[in-house]
Amino acid sequence: MKDFDLSGKCALVTGAAGLLGKEHVAALAEAGAHVVMTDLHEESLRAAYESLPEFARALASVAVMDVTKAESIAQTAARFERIDILVNNAAIDPKVTNDNRSLELSRLEHYPEDHWRLHLDVGVTGAFLCIREFGTRMAARNSGVILNIASDLSVIAPDQRLYRVEGREEHEQPVKPIAYSAVKTALLGITRYCAAYWAKAGIRVNALSPGGVFNDHNEIFTTRLSALIPMGRMAHLSEYRSAVQFLCSDASSYMTGQNIVIDGGRSIL
Repeated sequence: MKDFDLSGKCALVTGAAGLLGKEHVAALAEAGAHVVMTDLHEESLRAAYESLPEFARALASVAVMDVTKAESIAQTAARFERIDILVNNAAIDPKVTNDNRSLELSRLEHYPEDHWRLHLDVGVTGAFLCIREFGTRMAARNSGVILNIASDLSVIAPDQRLYRVEGREEHEQPVKPIAYSAVKTALLGITRYCAAYWAKAGIRVNALSPGGVFNDHNEIFTTRLSALIPMGRMAHLSEYRSAVQFLCSDASSYMTGQNIVIDGGRSIL
């Protein structure tokens, strides 16, 4: 199992205070890496750090960083000097609710431009800025790994039937907003571009596309989504750890430019 060993490596995870961000941190620490946890808000970042298993806390550091600001990223890069692994996890995942305000802000006919720009700033521009800063440093050392966290919605469209409310007119139905699909699909293009661009610079770039993760969802949504998944259930939080370890270590030394979809089989139907 030596190819999975990340001892002596330093990894940086964006959006580390999020649901899966904490899991990525734990996965990398479990493989022996020192992990820099970054997020926008110090309070949530500290809370995420405290929620980690003891072994992960021993190998983790926290750094407030705004992925939409190049100067913030540069300050973090200067502070930690050497980042061997970059995990671009930061994104806005809009929750679909049934209130009137959500309908106004989610349906394509009314989707606000400022929401579109904010989602792309965080999920696409943020990934680009981090790749430019940390990837350039990796290329100078001729070594590095970049992992972009996409989604099953990078390869399939949202099934809006999951969110339907009985008795409402079609134009009043809640939906998953367009920006999320746009961001996650864009990450695949960035992955392929950078993989080819830096292939001879010793940098591997891949993407991981998780499916739905159970997080106290209501029974109606869980039942509807599980019916679309051949394995018949949503993912458990820890079920992406091994994939992160594989993609960030020498175990995947001949893999670059790829998107690994782990969704219980949903996207094959």
